[in-house]
Amino acid sequence: MRYWQVGLSLAMALWCTSALPDVASGKAAFEGQGCTGCHYTEGPAREKTIEDQLAKAGPELWYAGSKFNRPWLEAWLTDPKPIRLLKYNSLDEKNAGGHPTLVGADATAVTDFLMSLTTDAVTAGVIKPKSHPKGKLIFKKKMPCSGCHQYEDRKKVSGGLSGPSLVGAGARLNPDWIYAYLSNPTVFKPVRMMPVFAGLMSPKDMEFVSAYVASFKGE
Repeated sequence: MRYWQVGLSLAMALWCTSALPDVASGKAAFEGQGCTGCHYTEGPAREKTIEDQLAKAGPELWYAGSKFNRPWLEAWLTDPKPIRLLKYNSLDEKNAGGHPTLVGADATAVTDFLMSLTTDAVTAGVIKPKSHPKGKLIFKKKMPCSGCHQYEDRKKVSGGLSGPSLVGAGARLNPDWIYAYLSNPTVFKPVRMMPVFAGLMSPKDMEFVSAYVASFKGE
């Protein structure tokens, strides 16, 4: 092999190494910021009783890489705004925010770490975002989705407050995770307020609803 080829190979190897996600640094930053006091990063889901759920201060993140879209996650960590309009585990207390802010390399590294946390309960390539009329009808009329979740329709925000806001959900959530959660929520959250729709909706209808929610792009 010629010298220039050796040099090129070494340069490419160094570039690839530097481009790899720094998962170890992200985990260290996550733990150093005290994030483990509110979030679990090891699965499966730990809350098995209502007492377990009420003891938690924030959602589990052991499947974060399968749930979130990376650009949204890194942007949110640098400028966190409440997703739940009510305080976690509360039905009447307003969420005042106050989530810690990460900056620069810490935000990128923690994002790398969280995006490395995936689950095979989510199958890739099932759902494509689309404002399907049937999905919209089920979401707004046939099922109680809009009673618990805020969403935006024709530039108007409607819906309830007891569940996480779905305004901009298409930017935040992996469409395939939405479908996986609707299909089998107990994998991700054994103790929950949200109904189990398996048996109430056909898999195809769940696809329609998932595609519709994934079309909520927000601003």
